[in-house]
Amino acid sequence: MLGTLAQVTKALEKYAAPLKEEAGASGGHSGVADKAEEVGSLYLKLLGKVEAAKNSAVGSAWKTDTRHVVGPIYIFAISHCSKQPWTSPRSQEVAEKVLTSLLQVTECKSVAGFLCGENEEERGRFPVVIGLLKPELNKESWKNNPAVKHVFSWTLQQITRPWLSQHLERILPPSLLISDDYQTENKVLGVQCLHHIVLNVPAADLLQYNRAQVLYHAIFNHLYMPEHQLVQAVLLCLLDLFPILEKSLHWKGDAARSTTHCDEVLQLVLTHMEPEHRLVLRRTYARHLPAFVRRLGILTVRHMKRLEQVIIGYLEVYDGPEEEARLKILETLKLLMQYTWPRISCRLVILLKALLKLVCDVARDTNLTPEPVKNALLQEATNCLILLDHCSQGRVKGLLARVVLNCKDSTVVSCIRKVQQNPMEASVLGI
Repeated sequence: MLGTLAQVTKALEKYAAPLKEEAGASGGHSGVADKAEEVGSLYLKLLGKVEAAKNSAVGSAWKTDTRHVVGPIYIFAISHCSKQPWTSPRSQEVAEKVLTSLLQVTECKSVAGFLCGENEEERGRFPVVIGLLKPELNKESWKNNPAVKHVFSWTLQQITRPWLSQHLERILPPSLLISDDYQTENKVLGVQCLHHIVLNVPAADLLQYNRAQVLYHAIFNHLYMPEHQLVQAVLLCLLDLFPILEKSLHWKGDAARSTTHCDEVLQLVLTHMEPEHRLVLRRTYARHLPAFVRRLGILTVRHMKRLEQVIIGYLEVYDGPEEEARLKILETLKLLMQYTWPRISCRLVILLKALLKLVCDVARDTNLTPEPVKNALLQEATNCLILLDHCSQGRVKGLLARVVLNCKDSTVVSCIRKVQQNPMEASVLGI
């Protein structure tokens, strides 16, 4: 009886699933939403019957016997409970009710509890769910039902440490498959799945069988795609993957340190940053540059020349009212001076000119930039000038003394005065 019921629930889920051609057609989704409403109503009645049966004489076995019944119902609910091309407000509402009823029937407080188990003794239902999804998550069929990738991705995000590692063999191939698609939307979704795996699977498991290297090469190649959402997802993932990849690297003091994966990625990022003219991509690259400098520390000197060119070039270009790119570049410069201060004095003149030009540009800007953003830019530029002065043993103060005599702009003069009045402290450089 329960076997037949499981087949029925599975058939109903397939009936309400969107098809490949429907996902790409304009106005072709209303039929799927209507089917979802009908199937959702049937599921609600079925779950009501199961809830009633829990208190009957056969209620003791309901938990184990309904495992294969709740799997298709869960997939249906997740497929239709969020805004998608194949859903409508009404079908979303019905799907949400189905999910709430499902959690109530299974006595789970959350979706995570439903998938992983509410306690250590209880076995979660994720193996059942992934078992149902697996036939549709292969190279030939995963695009036939556009809801499958969303169900897989959303479900994956609900499972964290320590439960995720035991399912690694089942979740890694589909994540790589989705990330390897030609559509940017799918690439981003796949990279986000891989990032979740990196964050929630122990490093030892990722290093086993060279999985971490496979992840790195799959993600690294996406940096050649000039899509800001994809670049954002890739850089976030790589920054969390670097500590895992570099666990096996051990520096021997009698030899030069070998280049790392972080060096390789930073080199490519700087190559893309220099000629980039699209503001949204410039902001995306600049947003993550400080994290690379922090990661490499003093080894950032390997990229000093390229970083100098990028920093100067980006400080010259207005970035919109929020000035995110220039603020992040100033943060990068500040970190660069703190980590590589012995190499800064030889670049004193060019960095000083760039910072003073920025201060003058911001001071003359009367309309484009909001006052709080202007103040933040001026403050960060002033902090960089103070650090530059420390790196050059006070030479900046001497050069600014001539500038302040000929400058009539009160804002610029105020910044220069702050630099001149700041005492030289080695602690500012971390030494």
